[in-house]
Amino acid sequence: MRKEEVWDADVAQHYDTPGSDMFAPEVLGPAVVRLAHLAGEGRALELAIGTGRVAVPLAARGVPVVGIELSPPMVEQLRTKVHEAAIPVVIGDMATAVAPGRYTLVYIVYNAVSLLLTQAEQVACFRNAARHLAPGGRFVVELWVPDLRRLPPGRSATVFQSEPGYIGLDTVDVLRQHVVSHHFRFDEGRQAQLFRSPHRYVWPAELDLMAQLAGFELETRHADWSGAEFTAESPSHVSVYRIPPAR
Repeated sequence: MRKEEVWDADVAQHYDTPGSDMFAPEVLGPAVVRLAHLAGEGRALELAIGTGRVAVPLAARGVPVVGIELSPPMVEQLRTKVHEAAIPVVIGDMATAVAPGRYTLVYIVYNAVSLLLTQAEQVACFRNAARHLAPGGRFVVELWVPDLRRLPPGRSATVFQSEPGYIGLDTVDVLRQHVVSHHFRFDEGRQAQLFRSPHRYVWPAELDLMAQLAGFELETRHADWSGAEFTAESPSHVSVYRIPPAR
Protein backbone atom coordinates (compact mmCIF):
# COMPACT_ATOMS: atom_id res chain seq x y z
CA MET A 1 0.00 0.00 0.00
CA ARG A 2 1.13 3.54 -0.74
CA LYS A 3 1.42 5.92 2.21
CA GLU A 4 -1.44 7.99 0.83
CA GLU A 5 -3.70 4.92 0.91
CA VAL A 6 -2.87 4.02 4.52
CA TRP A 7 -3.77 7.35 6.12
CA ASP A 8 -7.17 7.83 4.49
CA ALA A 9 -10.34 9.56 5.73
CA ASP A 10 -11.56 6.53 7.70
CA VAL A 11 -8.27 6.17 9.58
CA ALA A 12 -8.13 9.92 10.23
CA GLN A 13 -11.64 9.97 11.72
CA HIS A 14 -10.79 7.18 14.17
CA TYR A 15 -7.16 8.09 14.87
CA ASP A 16 -7.62 10.13 18.04
CA THR A 17 -8.19 8.33 21.33
CA PRO A 18 -8.47 11.22 23.82
CA GLY A 19 -7.15 10.35 27.27
CA SER A 20 -5.90 6.87 26.38
CA ASP A 21 -3.09 5.07 24.54
CA MET A 22 -0.73 7.62 22.95
CA PHE A 23 -3.12 10.42 23.99
CA ALA A 24 -2.88 9.45 27.68
CA PRO A 25 -1.56 12.30 29.85
CA GLU A 26 1.33 10.19 31.14
CA VAL A 27 2.42 9.55 27.54
CA LEU A 28 1.72 12.92 25.94
CA GLY A 29 2.57 15.22 28.83
CA PRO A 30 6.32 14.47 29.14
CA ALA A 31 6.74 14.69 25.36
CA VAL A 32 5.21 18.15 25.20
CA VAL A 33 7.24 19.40 28.17
CA ARG A 34 10.51 18.14 26.70
CA LEU A 35 9.82 19.53 23.24
CA ALA A 36 8.83 22.93 24.65
CA HIS A 37 12.13 23.03 26.55
CA LEU A 38 14.13 22.13 23.43
CA ALA A 39 12.31 24.70 21.28
CA GLY A 40 13.22 27.46 23.73
CA GLU A 41 12.19 30.87 22.42
CA GLY A 42 12.11 29.69 18.80
CA ARG A 43 9.70 27.95 16.46
CA ALA A 44 9.08 24.22 16.03
CA LEU A 45 8.40 22.19 12.90
CA GLU A 46 6.67 18.80 13.22
CA LEU A 47 7.20 16.28 10.45
CA ALA A 48 4.15 14.02 9.95
CA ILE A 49 2.03 16.28 12.15
CA GLY A 50 -1.07 14.11 11.69
CA THR A 51 -4.11 15.22 13.65
CA GLY A 52 -2.01 17.41 15.96
CA ARG A 53 -1.69 15.06 18.93
CA VAL A 54 1.57 16.77 19.96
CA ALA A 55 1.39 20.04 18.04
CA VAL A 56 -1.84 21.29 19.59
CA PRO A 57 -0.74 21.07 23.25
CA LEU A 58 2.75 22.28 22.31
CA ALA A 59 1.27 25.38 20.66
CA ALA A 60 -0.93 25.87 23.72
CA ARG A 61 2.29 26.22 25.75
CA GLY A 62 3.28 29.16 23.60
CA VAL A 63 5.58 27.45 21.09
CA PRO A 64 4.83 28.50 17.48
CA VAL A 65 4.36 25.23 15.57
CA VAL A 66 4.28 24.53 11.82
CA GLY A 67 3.63 21.10 10.35
CA ILE A 68 4.33 18.97 7.30
CA GLU A 69 1.81 16.19 6.57
CA LEU A 70 1.21 13.91 3.59
CA SER A 71 -2.44 13.09 4.35
CA PRO A 72 -5.09 15.78 3.77
CA PRO A 73 -7.69 13.79 5.80
CA MET A 74 -5.39 13.88 8.85
CA VAL A 75 -5.03 17.64 8.46
CA GLU A 76 -8.80 17.97 8.19
CA GLN A 77 -9.06 16.40 11.64
CA LEU A 78 -6.42 18.81 12.92
CA ARG A 79 -8.54 21.68 11.60
CA THR A 80 -11.41 20.63 13.88
CA LYS A 81 -9.09 21.55 16.79
CA VAL A 82 -7.21 24.65 15.62
CA HIS A 83 -7.40 27.10 12.72
CA GLU A 84 -4.75 27.21 10.01
CA ALA A 85 -3.48 30.52 11.37
CA ALA A 86 -2.70 28.85 14.70
CA ILE A 87 -0.81 25.84 13.27
CA PRO A 88 -0.01 26.17 9.55
CA VAL A 89 0.54 22.90 7.67
CA VAL A 90 2.32 22.20 4.40
CA ILE A 91 0.82 19.23 2.55
CA GLY A 92 3.63 17.02 1.29
CA ASP A 93 6.15 14.28 1.98
CA MET A 94 8.18 14.84 5.14
CA ALA A 95 11.35 13.78 3.29
CA THR A 96 11.10 16.56 0.70
CA ALA A 97 8.42 19.17 1.50
CA VAL A 98 9.64 22.60 2.56
CA ALA A 99 8.03 24.81 5.20
CA PRO A 100 8.78 28.55 5.21
CA GLY A 101 11.33 30.01 7.59
CA ARG A 102 13.90 28.60 10.01
CA TYR A 103 13.31 26.74 13.28
CA THR A 104 15.11 25.98 16.52
CA LEU A 105 13.43 22.56 16.67
CA VAL A 106 12.30 19.96 14.16
CA TYR A 107 10.73 16.80 15.56
CA ILE A 108 9.17 13.55 14.42
CA VAL A 109 7.41 11.38 16.98
CA TYR A 110 5.76 8.01 17.55
CA ASN A 111 7.81 6.01 15.01
CA ALA A 112 6.73 8.18 12.07
CA VAL A 113 10.20 8.15 10.49
CA SER A 114 9.73 4.41 9.93
CA LEU A 115 6.83 5.17 7.59
CA LEU A 116 9.48 6.09 5.02
CA LEU A 117 10.11 2.68 3.49
CA THR A 118 13.60 3.05 2.05
CA GLN A 119 16.92 4.04 3.55
CA ALA A 120 17.25 6.76 0.91
CA GLU A 121 13.94 8.33 1.97
CA GLN A 122 14.95 8.25 5.62
CA VAL A 123 18.30 9.89 4.86
CA ALA A 124 16.43 12.52 2.83
CA CYS A 125 14.20 13.16 5.86
CA PHE A 126 17.24 13.93 8.02
CA ARG A 127 18.57 16.26 5.35
CA ASN A 128 15.18 17.94 5.09
CA ALA A 129 15.14 18.47 8.85
CA ALA A 130 18.63 19.96 8.70
CA ARG A 131 17.73 22.46 5.96
CA HIS A 132 14.92 23.83 8.13
CA LEU A 133 17.06 24.38 11.23
CA ALA A 134 18.92 27.46 12.33
CA PRO A 135 22.53 26.93 13.49
CA GLY A 136 22.48 25.17 16.84
CA GLY A 137 18.96 23.83 16.16
CA ARG A 138 17.85 20.36 17.17
CA PHE A 139 16.15 17.43 15.47
CA VAL A 140 14.28 15.04 17.80
CA VAL A 141 13.35 11.50 16.72
CA GLU A 142 11.14 9.14 18.74
CA LEU A 143 11.48 5.59 17.42
CA TRP A 144 11.10 2.00 18.51
CA VAL A 145 14.06 -0.35 18.77
CA PRO A 146 13.62 -3.43 16.56
CA ASP A 147 13.03 -6.46 18.76
CA LEU A 148 13.93 -9.30 16.42
CA ARG A 149 14.67 -11.50 19.43
CA ARG A 150 10.91 -12.09 19.67
CA LEU A 151 10.87 -13.61 16.18
CA PRO A 152 11.19 -17.43 16.38
CA PRO A 153 13.67 -19.05 13.98
CA GLY A 154 12.03 -19.80 10.66
CA ARG A 155 9.00 -17.58 11.36
CA SER A 156 8.19 -14.24 9.76
CA ALA A 157 5.47 -13.03 12.16
CA THR A 158 5.15 -12.30 15.85
CA VAL A 159 2.26 -11.19 18.08
CA PHE A 160 3.14 -7.98 19.91
CA GLN A 161 -0.15 -7.52 21.78
CA SER A 162 -3.20 -9.65 22.55
CA GLU A 163 -6.16 -8.57 24.67
CA PRO A 164 -9.95 -8.89 24.55
CA GLY A 165 -11.17 -7.38 21.29
CA TYR A 166 -7.70 -6.76 19.87
CA ILE A 167 -4.74 -8.66 18.40
CA GLY A 168 -1.65 -6.94 17.03
CA LEU A 169 0.98 -8.77 15.03
CA ASP A 170 3.98 -7.85 12.91
CA THR A 171 5.15 -9.57 9.77
CA VAL A 172 8.87 -9.07 9.22
CA ASP A 173 11.08 -9.01 6.13
CA VAL A 174 14.57 -9.04 7.65
CA LEU A 175 16.31 -8.63 4.29
CA ARG A 176 14.68 -5.26 3.57
CA GLN A 177 14.19 -4.26 7.23
CA HIS A 178 10.47 -4.06 6.58
CA VAL A 179 7.66 -4.64 9.05
CA VAL A 180 3.94 -4.60 8.40
CA SER A 181 1.91 -4.05 11.56
CA HIS A 182 -1.52 -5.71 11.50
CA HIS A 183 -4.16 -4.49 13.96
CA PHE A 184 -7.24 -6.70 14.30
CA ARG A 185 -10.23 -5.34 16.26
CA PHE A 186 -13.32 -7.45 16.86
CA ASP A 187 -16.33 -8.02 19.10
CA GLU A 188 -18.52 -11.06 19.82
CA GLY A 189 -19.58 -11.30 16.17
CA ARG A 190 -17.88 -13.03 13.27
CA GLN A 191 -16.46 -9.91 11.62
CA ALA A 192 -13.16 -8.16 12.41
CA GLN A 193 -11.67 -4.85 11.33
CA LEU A 194 -8.10 -4.81 10.04
CA PHE A 195 -5.72 -1.87 9.82
CA ARG A 196 -2.24 -2.38 8.37
CA SER A 197 0.72 -0.03 8.27
CA PRO A 198 4.09 -0.72 6.60
CA HIS A 199 7.35 0.40 8.21
CA ARG A 200 11.09 0.26 7.69
CA TYR A 201 12.76 -0.37 11.02
CA VAL A 202 16.01 1.39 11.86
CA TRP A 203 18.65 0.47 14.41
CA PRO A 204 19.95 3.37 16.55
CA ALA A 205 23.43 3.08 15.04
CA GLU A 206 22.00 3.37 11.52
CA LEU A 207 19.95 6.37 12.62
CA ASP A 208 23.11 8.03 13.95
CA LEU A 209 24.85 7.53 10.60
CA MET A 210 21.89 9.12 8.80
CA ALA A 211 22.20 12.06 11.16
CA GLN A 212 25.92 12.36 10.49
CA LEU A 213 25.34 12.41 6.73
CA ALA A 214 22.95 15.34 7.25
CA GLY A 215 25.42 17.29 9.38
CA PHE A 216 24.01 16.47 12.82
CA GLU A 217 25.73 15.47 16.04
CA LEU A 218 24.03 13.17 18.56
CA GLU A 219 23.41 15.24 21.69
CA THR A 220 21.37 12.88 23.90
CA ARG A 221 19.52 9.58 23.74
CA HIS A 222 17.05 8.45 26.39
CA ALA A 223 14.61 5.58 26.72
CA ASP A 224 11.61 7.92 26.96
CA TRP A 225 10.54 11.55 27.11
CA SER A 226 11.11 11.73 30.86
CA GLY A 227 14.84 11.11 30.43
CA ALA A 228 15.14 7.50 31.58
CA GLU A 229 18.45 5.83 30.78
CA PHE A 230 18.63 4.11 27.40
CA THR A 231 19.82 0.52 27.77
CA ALA A 232 20.07 -2.66 25.71
CA GLU A 233 16.58 -3.59 26.95
CA SER A 234 14.88 -0.31 26.05
CA PRO A 235 12.03 -0.88 23.58
CA SER A 236 12.26 2.65 22.16
CA HIS A 237 14.32 5.81 22.33
CA VAL A 238 14.12 9.58 22.09
CA SER A 239 17.22 10.83 20.29
CA VAL A 240 18.18 14.50 20.09
CA TYR A 241 20.49 15.55 17.27
CA ARG A 242 21.95 19.02 16.89
CA ILE A 243 23.30 21.17 14.06
CA PRO A 244 26.59 22.65 15.31
CA PRO A 245 26.26 26.34 16.21
CA ALA A 246 27.68 28.87 13.76
CA ARG A 247 31.20 30.04 14.57
